[in-house]
Amino acid sequence: MSCFEMSAPPRRVAGDSNAAETMQPRDPAPVPAESRNGGRVKAGGQAPQGVYLPNNNILTPHMRSPAYVQMSTAAAITLGVMQGMMHRTCCTRCLNLLLTYPEGCRANCAYCGLARHRESLRDYADRNFIRVDWPAVPYDDVLDIVASGGDQGRFHRMCISMITHPDSDADARVVLRRWTERIPHIPVSILSNPTTMTRQDVQALKDLGADIFTVALDAATPEIFDRTRGRGVQSPHSWDKYWEILNAAAEIFGPGHFGAHLIAGMGETERDMLALVQRLRDMGGHSHMFAFFPESGSLMDHLPAVARPQWRRVQLARYLIDYRARRVEQMRFDETGRLADFGVPRDELDAIVDAGIAFRTSGCPGQEAEDVSACDRPYGDSPPRDIASYPFTPNGNDLRRIRAQLRARRS
Repeated sequence: MSCFEMSAPPRRVAGDSNAAETMQPRDPAPVPAESRNGGRVKAGGQAPQGVYLPNNNILTPHMRSPAYVQMSTAAAITLGVMQGMMHRTCCTRCLNLLLTYPEGCRANCAYCGLARHRESLRDYADRNFIRVDWPAVPYDDVLDIVASGGDQGRFHRMCISMITHPDSDADARVVLRRWTERIPHIPVSILSNPTTMTRQDVQALKDLGADIFTVALDAATPEIFDRTRGRGVQSPHSWDKYWEILNAAAEIFGPGHFGAHLIAGMGETERDMLALVQRLRDMGGHSHMFAFFPESGSLMDHLPAVARPQWRRVQLARYLIDYRARRVEQMRFDETGRLADFGVPRDELDAIVDAGIAFRTSGCPGQEAEDVSACDRPYGDSPPRDIASYPFTPNGNDLRRIRAQLRARRS
């Protein structure tokens, strides 16, 4: 397994941003009754045998958290439970764990490879997510390897990714408790599922030792949220419920220990996105920003990846707001909501661009620096030939390309 190339390049449209009218997901197709809720896996009853590498050509074993967890390809390579290599980097600094069930995620987010509408084609444990496979591993094995130093100190953080499933809240607590009891020196982040959560659930995770709590808002506006995560795609999520849990996390976890995931390029304006980044910062949180990429098998896999000029502008501006005390009010936007001026003196902006940190993957911090993410998600939002979020410090050639992208204008 490697993280090198895709079979086809992402689709592009003219201009340097993705317009709202372009970014419309397909309607989900009906799922046959026998495929719903993990029907094939539960009917087959195949017992798991150790590590399961996703393979859509065989019967998927009946695996269920908290006994089993899935992990990103990068994490599996770093942990040593699968063979592989990563382009220009040897490991990831965050052990990303995903709760797993035969029924899978019961949400239907338009851009996500784990969405419910894929039941007719792929069992849950065989679905791609942020461009890669997620092997399933016995959680006891994960704990034993890390507790014994088998990761060679590479992991700076662990993250528990919840999904929309009736057991997700309780099982996240089990996974967290067992980790903090055995591996207290590696902090834990929670990527939550607000739809099934209450304020008491947030407090319970804090009490069990979670360090950072994040909410995957993903969409920058209520309209885009509803179109891609809510009623528009027969999915249960709501903007108001997500903000209810995000506000609870801000109060319970406190400044610097909560945040939100955002995806740029789903039809929002740059002003929309950066106003949301500023709102999160004013609350005391951080934004973890992804570039939209058409996930294979998703309801948006026919749409263009975010244009690089748009992405570089909001990526740099987000860094200025989160880590350089700049405000969106100091920036200037044109009549379309496109960022026209960062509001930073040229020499200062040049120095920030030259440092390259603004263009690295954003996420929960590790041990390197406050503004360097442990969760580097190698190539989770782009192929290596056209890197959106760098899982390492960009070199001179990378920076020349980034500068060209920042200078680009719509055609």
